[in-house]
Amino acid sequence: MKLRPEILSLPLIFVVLAPSFVSAASAQTDVITVTATKRAQSLDDVAASVDVIAGAEIDKANGFNSAEEITQLLSGVQAAVANGNQIAFQIRGIGAVDHQALTPTAAAVYMDGVFLATNVQTGPLLYDLERIEVLKGPQGSLYGRNASSGAVNFISARPTEETAGYLGWSYGRFDRLDATGAIGGNLRGGFSGRIAGRYLKQDAALDNVQTDPNIAAPARAGGVRDEFGLRGSLQWEGEAATLLLRAHYEEDNGVNPAPRNLNLDLGKHEISVGPDGVQETDNEFYGVSLEAVAPVGSWELYSVTALEGYGQNYGFDFDGAPAPFGDPTLNANLRYDREFLQWSEEIRLQGDWRLGHSLIGVAAAGEDFEQEYLIWCGELNPETLLGTCRYVGAPGRVGPTPASPGVATTLVTDIEQTRRTAAIFTYNDINLTDALTLTLGARYTYENIKGSGQGVHIFDDGVIAFNNRDGLGPAIGENRIKENRLSGNAALSYRFSDTAMIYASFANGYKSGGFNGEVQNNATHFENEGLFRAETVNAYEVGYKGEPAPGLAMRAAAFYQDYDAPQARIFVNFPLPGGGSIISNSLSNLDKAKAYGVEGGFDWAPSPAFTLGGSITLLETEISQRTDIGGNAALFDGNPLPFASDVSATGFARYNHDLGRGLRLVLGANAKYQSAFYLDAEGLSERRQEGYAIADAEAGLRFDNGFELLLRGRNLLDKDYAVSGFGFIGYNVFVGPPRTWEVAVRKSF
Repeated sequence: MKLRPEILSLPLIFVVLAPSFVSAASAQTDVITVTATKRAQSLDDVAASVDVIAGAEIDKANGFNSAEEITQLLSGVQAAVANGNQIAFQIRGIGAVDHQALTPTAAAVYMDGVFLATNVQTGPLLYDLERIEVLKGPQGSLYGRNASSGAVNFISARPTEETAGYLGWSYGRFDRLDATGAIGGNLRGGFSGRIAGRYLKQDAALDNVQTDPNIAAPARAGGVRDEFGLRGSLQWEGEAATLLLRAHYEEDNGVNPAPRNLNLDLGKHEISVGPDGVQETDNEFYGVSLEAVAPVGSWELYSVTALEGYGQNYGFDFDGAPAPFGDPTLNANLRYDREFLQWSEEIRLQGDWRLGHSLIGVAAAGEDFEQEYLIWCGELNPETLLGTCRYVGAPGRVGPTPASPGVATTLVTDIEQTRRTAAIFTYNDINLTDALTLTLGARYTYENIKGSGQGVHIFDDGVIAFNNRDGLGPAIGENRIKENRLSGNAALSYRFSDTAMIYASFANGYKSGGFNGEVQNNATHFENEGLFRAETVNAYEVGYKGEPAPGLAMRAAAFYQDYDAPQARIFVNFPLPGGGSIISNSLSNLDKAKAYGVEGGFDWAPSPAFTLGGSITLLETEISQRTDIGGNAALFDGNPLPFASDVSATGFARYNHDLGRGLRLVLGANAKYQSAFYLDAEGLSERRQEGYAIADAEAGLRFDNGFELLLRGRNLLDKDYAVSGFGFIGYNVFVGPPRTWEVAVRKSF
């Protein structure tokens, strides 16, 4: 096969035939339609890097155990997973790595067109999905705030006129039981509907081993899953409008896996904690949305109104050890109790005109968040909130003159936050010639954030007193943040054939500032110095998309990203009013960073029965730090950004063989390799995850009557790897699941 000269001239033609998995929806030459630009458009016409997961790779029934698994199919995209189900996506090295729920991810996450405002909302079960679209690079025009690295769109299956559905069931390692199903069709009178659900139950996948002979190690601390979800949709299609009502509800009633303390001598897939911190999870997620589409002359009016919320009550052993350093009084257990509610409205008007296509829109949203953050030592009395030993952080937080001669066993931090936002935006494709298109977009965003809270200690003699570290005053206060932001994008794309396009683009985006939502030490917590500022990213990209031969699709891009005020959890040096300073671990801002690299991928269908593909991202990141932080700017200067592998590569192969008599053999495999990366910005060797590869595979039989029998394996190389980390007593990491297998049956109709 001879490639076109214009492809060979690109510096991004690379060798990527090693095992990895490409994220494109199909290796066929069929047009892939996406809504990444808020309208149905061919993927090849979008002047930006967009990856799509759909078709056989997504499996509407039960293709994903959790949202972070989508990164297994994407190069240049990684995920930090903390506290069981809080997922923060990093795209091309950009993204704050933080475990608190008040820290949105730098990749804006949407579900059916509704923005999910916190990192917690990506945690519920994924089921009955039509496709996933991942936009790489800042998305300041169409996606607005908290899109400094990109955007992730989860799109569920819509109701159809034809009656269709499926039932699926699987059983696997760790007594895993996964049941799923959906059915939908015409309900008459212009109505159609669909209902889908999933139930997942699994015993602990990590081994909780006993490292102290005097302290039991309950197996449930290794993570127990007991989750279900239900989604319903009702669509009405009239002559002048289409309405789609969606509602969903999910529950998580298992046990979140405890972290691993790296000071312990543990083996692969092992943790070691005592019974004190093992807690049942009680999480629920819910939402309802109404989507309306109607013509306005030759243009189209679109509206989506939504209400989303969740309640959470969960916890774990915070220090990741039964008795840190052999001292049981150093033990610390953690519990969160959260309530969150958001409403949102977005209205868009778009249509074609003589020179192209234009979109204008407005958006508004409101969020209300409440959280109680509880840390205690030993066993907790649920009525008095007293522990049975002194909480390890007490001496530094009760102040120079403790309010009680007793023992401070428990730390309680309460916070409330409200956020109100409004935006106006536009996105325009202007056809300068038949082959040359100019894209211009802009967005103006207003935010008003109010936070308030307090931090107290509970003493064993019944005294409850405000934290007052270093005598700076009681840990109670409030503050308000008001911001106005202008963001946007511009691109030139040139189509030099029906099957090939090149483009050059500029885009910028930002991620909001805010309040640290956890431990409050003293009165400075809500002062301006204790807040984290917004981060911004300016990105430059050139790229190519094309089909140089029948059945072969290729894409390539080179990018440079200028990252200002990156948000990071670091030890910050806070000056005191009377002189001197204190150092506090909190979310704050570094000075600057940069991220640049090249990436590309291919999908190839050499025959109708065989498809394969791959993608690769070569990335360089560097922090530039001149401001003193915690007494040592050099600790960060020159370090790479967290969760930013220099190399990430994916690949897949899928084969369908006709066995005759209505029976087909189905074989598939995919893998991803990512080189070493650091878990935080300090660049310490003990906080470095070495490079690893994850490989998955499946084999099965598919009958013409819609019945399937499959054997699936995940993490076949049984790699042990960290998915996030934090410093407390030593260093703790949450780790990924070990090798798993499952036998699945499914009936489609």
